[in-house]
Amino acid sequence: MSFDPYEFDRSYSRGGQETLGQYVGKTFLWMMAGLLVTFGVGTVGWATDLTWIAYRDIPGLHLILLVATLVISFTMATRIERMPVGTAVALFLGICALFGFTVSMYMYVFHISSIMLVFLVTAAYFGVLAAYGFLTKADLSRIRPLLTIGLIFLIGFYLLSWLIPGLMALDRLVCMIGIALFLAYTAYDTQKIKAYYQYYSGYPDLLAKASIFSALQLYLDFLNLFVHLLSILGRRRN
Repeated sequence: MSFDPYEFDRSYSRGGQETLGQYVGKTFLWMMAGLLVTFGVGTVGWATDLTWIAYRDIPGLHLILLVATLVISFTMATRIERMPVGTAVALFLGICALFGFTVSMYMYVFHISSIMLVFLVTAAYFGVLAAYGFLTKADLSRIRPLLTIGLIFLIGFYLLSWLIPGLMALDRLVCMIGIALFLAYTAYDTQKIKAYYQYYSGYPDLLAKASIFSALQLYLDFLNLFVHLLSILGRRRN
């Protein structure tokens, strides 16, 4: 399963009992469940200092978490068609739990009140762009090459900043680019939900797994938007 609905024949559709509205609602509920897991793990790790202890006692933990997240994400993207729905759910929630460690570290850097405020701002921006992606008649698949280039740029910048610390002087500018990028991704990925529904309607198992995969994409859009907004708007601890 390529899970790229823009490569599919849009004329192929079979009737299903689940309406588009129900399907979209379920997808966003999965996304919100993932965010609850992430911030739940993050809060527990911060409140108990388990996150700090883990990073202190396990060398290279951030790299271990990064590799684990990439492996699970790649597995979902390439094998989700052949795995049971329960496995797809478990992998999705596993990714969300792993990101909880990253969120937990931000709680040591920023005031909790500031994190909560930025979360609300993120939710507002995300909601507006998600609504646009769902309602617009424009074909957002046309911006996919620009989104890909932007994502490669961000990844490349953050990788180089590890090797060349002086690049972090541009961090604020890059964060603004990241905000624009993930706002655009939010609209793009929301529109793709409808394409998945049109293609997989009539196949409940595949439709359920497409919903989980869409939830993962939206979850990543939200989390990346949150992190970039927090870097600009967040109030750091002294």
